Amino acid sequence: MKSVALVDAGTFEVRSGEPPEPAAAEVLVDVSDVGICGSDLHWYDHGRMGERIVEEPLVLGHESAGRVVEVGRDVERVAVGDEVAIEPGVPCGRCEYCRGGRYNLCRDVAFMATPGTDGAFREYVAWPAEFVHGLPPAVSAREGALCEPISVAIQAVRRADIDVGDTVLVMGAGPIGTLAMDVARAAGAANLAVVDVVPSKLDRAVERGAGLTIDARETNVAEAVRDEFGAGADVAIEATGAPPAIEATLDVPRPDGTVVLVGLAPDEAVPVDTFELVRRQIDVRGSYRFANTYSTAISLLAAGEVDAAGIVDFEMPLDRLGDAFERAKEPDVIKGMVSVD
Repeated sequence: MKSVALVDAGTFEVRSGEPPEPAAAEVLVDVSDVGICGSDLHWYDHGRMGERIVEEPLVLGHESAGRVVEVGRDVERVAVGDEVAIEPGVPCGRCEYCRGGRYNLCRDVAFMATPGTDGAFREYVAWPAEFVHGLPPAVSAREGALCEPISVAIQAVRRADIDVGDTVLVMGAGPIGTLAMDVARAAGAANLAVVDVVPSKLDRAVERGAGLTIDARETNVAEAVRDEFGAGADVAIEATGAPPAIEATLDVPRPDGTVVLVGLAPDEAVPVDTFELVRRQIDVRGSYRFANTYSTAISLLAAGEVDAAGIVDFEMPLDRLGDAFERAKEPDVIKGMVSVD
């Protein structure tokens, strides 16, 4: 089995070995497609994420899909030959958050492509069948791999509690922001505004149905939203993690509106005008990863409500993973994919 591991910041190493043996409740997946996530790029550039440091070779990649080639003796819901999307986080199943269905908040989760748990930039992955989801014929393996970022978008939209007819602003036209726009529309949003600093990404947002696009380098975001929609947006979703973007997003909602924070700021505090948040009675909610979203993501893909294939800018083979990561860092790229086959 071939795999590609991060051995130091900016350095990948091709490795070979035997495919893993699936345990009784696991399946073995022949991986075909893996997306490159922003967190993968952070690990690649820095070799660490906050206090977590890559001290041993780590296989990155947590947006993945493929075909089941072997099943453990206790597996019934998945069969050999099934095309599947792999949900990358396996929680403990015992804590109060797991028992309450909010397993994204589990503190003892094994998540692909974090130290201690290898990801999917390898030919085969053995994974618990409970977190492997069958794909219908209408959904390709490439789209199945993108169920992970779609799930992040679904979680954010659920946290936002979007209602039919709402005006929604999305800060950031990267993969999460672009997919959040699709999911918000599917949830009933009537007006969609998208903010970015890369003109080509704003052009693509218009093609996907954004009624208002804002270049944050040239325009005050809150003023532009109020000029277009009156009191402001019903919901603002922040999907960049950039401190200036977070600050701008907090100014966007109308009184009694909602802000959902998805992007993670890079190790720094963001100043907040608490008086304005209180005076305007703004709900500020965090949205972390996802829980119970994959079936919804697959349904949205099958129904054509989410255009996952439309965010993919390029595909490269596994043996060119370093080149793929360098290409994915270019400002105009929304999503890069790796073909493991």
